[in-house]
Amino acid sequence: MRIGIPSETKPLEGRVALVPYACGDLVRAGHEVAIQSGAGDKSGFSDADFSKVGVKVVPDAAALFDFAELVVKVKEPIAGDLSHLKSHHLLFCYLHLAAEPALTRSLQDIGLTGVAFETVEEAGGQLPLLAPMSIIAGRIAVQVGTHLLHQPQGGRGVLLGGLGGAERGHIVVLGAGAAGGHAASLAAAGGARVTVFDKRTDRLEAMMAQADNISALYPYSEAVAEAVSEADLVIGAVLVTGARAPHVVTREMVSQMLPGSIMIDISVDQGGCFETTKPTTYENPTYVVDGVTHFAVTNMPGAVPRTSSQALSAAILPYVMKMASPNWRDDPALVRGVNVDNGAVVHPALKELA
Repeated sequence: MRIGIPSETKPLEGRVALVPYACGDLVRAGHEVAIQSGAGDKSGFSDADFSKVGVKVVPDAAALFDFAELVVKVKEPIAGDLSHLKSHHLLFCYLHLAAEPALTRSLQDIGLTGVAFETVEEAGGQLPLLAPMSIIAGRIAVQVGTHLLHQPQGGRGVLLGGLGGAERGHIVVLGAGAAGGHAASLAAAGGARVTVFDKRTDRLEAMMAQADNISALYPYSEAVAEAVSEADLVIGAVLVTGARAPHVVTREMVSQMLPGSIMIDISVDQGGCFETTKPTTYENPTYVVDGVTHFAVTNMPGAVPRTSSQALSAAILPYVMKMASPNWRDDPALVRGVNVDNGAVVHPALKELA
């Protein structure tokens, strides 16, 4: 099969879907692979690195999409990409269509088949292609939140870990999956007082076992409101596979928060779990509501493209190998990942929104 890797077009997005080693494995498996010139530059992979493993480097997006049958990219297609996509393309990337009805309609109009990384689901509910980026986003959320709490950034002037003679900062994490769990672990390792909310008892028990400075609680509305009202940093990491994220933090809760506190919504790709969330980019990442700084960048792992590209490539390569074969639909995990099939919306969570 002809596999194409285009340059990412979202602002300050530096990731590339497949690193040279992964492309080399695809070439050795008998596939033709092309990459748009410069697609790997921000991740530290040059055109020459790809050429060495047998990848064809093409000059622009038009040439790349004309070449490809299977298009493998990182983020959902935006205006420039959509103008090149055709009905015969098989698209494999993060789509997050629950929060993007206009994009859904565009893919329907094109008539292509789109498989979303975030809805490829193995038996038992595991989301293997979402997990690595969720882990990175969770860790970035703590790093960014720590910085935004500095007084010159408009924050409360709190050092999250505290020290002798000064209290610890308080972080509230909503959701204890891959993103929330890693955010909580990193925050706890830094010495913060951490409160994690999740509905699953197994996750709560795992969080409690992590460290003595983590409390893990069921997300009763009043309990969440109380914790949020006294938090220095709130991290939203709520996920319902393929569906729009529920609003766990209301506008009223935000109005009761401490001035200079920070909210970071990792769930923004799926619409956000704060009522006050609106998508931002790394060009203009924050905004303030009721004295609370919000960070809601839709491609958080794009800030560390070298690490993110390596992790993502390792996760998706086995699935790209399967999708490049005629019988890829024999794999139940990939079938569960199909969002749009020949222009028809087929994922159950998206059909409910129609």
